[in-house]
Amino acid sequence: MRKRIRGRVILLVVTTLLTGYYIVPSVAPVSSLPSLFPGILPRAEPVNLGLDLQGGMHLVLEVQAEKAAENASDRLMEEARRILEKEKVGIARLVREGEAGILLKVSKAEERDRAQRLLGELVTLDKVPGATPDELRLTVQAREVKRIQELAVRQSLETIRNRVDQFGVTEPHIVPEGDRRIVVQLPGIKDPQRAINLIGKTALLELKAVDTSLNPVDVEQGKVALPPDLQLLYQREVDDSKQVVGKRPIVVQRQPIITGASLTSAEVRPDDQGGWLVAFSLDGEGARIFGDFTGANIGRQLAIVLDDTVYSAPVIRSKIGEGRGQIEGSFTADSARDLAIVLRAGALPAPVKIIANLTVGPSLGQDSIQKGVRAAILASILVVLLMAFYYKLSGVIADFALVLNSVMLVGLLVAMRATLTLPGIAGIALGIGMAVDSNVLILERIREELKLGKTVRSAIDAGYDKAFVTIVDSHVTTLITAAALFLFGTGPVKGFAVTLSLGVAINLYSALVGTRVVYDWMTSRRELKRLSI
Repeated sequence: MRKRIRGRVILLVVTTLLTGYYIVPSVAPVSSLPSLFPGILPRAEPVNLGLDLQGGMHLVLEVQAEKAAENASDRLMEEARRILEKEKVGIARLVREGEAGILLKVSKAEERDRAQRLLGELVTLDKVPGATPDELRLTVQAREVKRIQELAVRQSLETIRNRVDQFGVTEPHIVPEGDRRIVVQLPGIKDPQRAINLIGKTALLELKAVDTSLNPVDVEQGKVALPPDLQLLYQREVDDSKQVVGKRPIVVQRQPIITGASLTSAEVRPDDQGGWLVAFSLDGEGARIFGDFTGANIGRQLAIVLDDTVYSAPVIRSKIGEGRGQIEGSFTADSARDLAIVLRAGALPAPVKIIANLTVGPSLGQDSIQKGVRAAILASILVVLLMAFYYKLSGVIADFALVLNSVMLVGLLVAMRATLTLPGIAGIALGIGMAVDSNVLILERIREELKLGKTVRSAIDAGYDKAFVTIVDSHVTTLITAAALFLFGTGPVKGFAVTLSLGVAINLYSALVGTRVVYDWMTSRRELKRLSI
């Protein structure tokens, strides 16, 4: 008997000390403590606070999925151009119409049917004759458009999540909302505008050959028509303080040589002028294409384009065969670092539009914390006094279980790196109420057994045995509800479900093991004639 009690006492002491160890950084002036068992248990660090407690940013983004369909149509149009040019079919006009339509006009009407047969390998396109004998209308199939748009939203979600992870925000909350929207919550963010720029930047990197056959100013002013294979862009100009002061036109080839899809890495490095640049590396296929192009175009300019803005246009001095390059644009340390992040995370498949932007100040969060803690402390004090007054010594033992429950709950939250939100505090308060409820059931059962004339030892055993099923049933049904909230809820609702689930599980432990071991210890030392209850 005493060995069994000793084992449960040791278990209680170990679990209490272990969970208490995780609470220390949240209540004492230390940032973290070393892990007690490296590789097994996490380090003790302050509790993670949610957006509603420590402040931060709440963004609602809408993915412009139709742009992804337009980009897919552009790629199919260029693929059609490549196929027809390879088979020497004359093209008089090839343009995109709307989101998913392409108009092809061949040089000779008799070549239209041949062009239609050649484009048969593009299975995602519907091909029907146009209004004139030399026209062919190509349309991206509706199911393909839907697939592209859904994929764009999923890719945007993952890309934004990767960018935020590299930005270093603790416990971000990034979830889809509806068909095209993404909710982003960044607790504790210090620079909201920088975060917006990082998240919302499309970051489509392209390396394009500069065309010098046309005067960019004449093209800008409309004096010279721009052929379909060329594109007018603008190169940004910066001053000595790294501020953008203007832009100048530049004509480039529309078809890129390399895109950001070939990137394998991007990192920040200092440049020769005391500023910063972003160095990048390409994969094997990208390095081969880049090497072939630079080897065949020595002396020609290569434009480095990001989101249709030319950051630099260096002259190719020699063949670059190792697949490495750099983006120079008089960056600051932060802007270079952010550019490297978005390049590593990949380009967004479609632009995103900010629908809602709410910044929550930390003062509001601090006020919420203080009020929540005050409410929890006041409720605990009232419950402790009521239990001690109504159940006397047995009520004090129940209060011991209540303190044990609170320490273990907060300690487990910290150890699991769970994020504490305002609804989470409500879950903790509800857990305290359930802990008291369990002990009330046990104590009332013991009272009934004592009234029947049983001994103290027999009454305690019978009280716990008869209350066991009722306590387990009530806690299991609550756990099922909490599991449903966690699976189907979002954000703060999940925070409430986490604290409620942990509270329920710890209640069973503290009520059925914590208080029971105290009664067992009392009755094992001497035979009690009466119990203060």
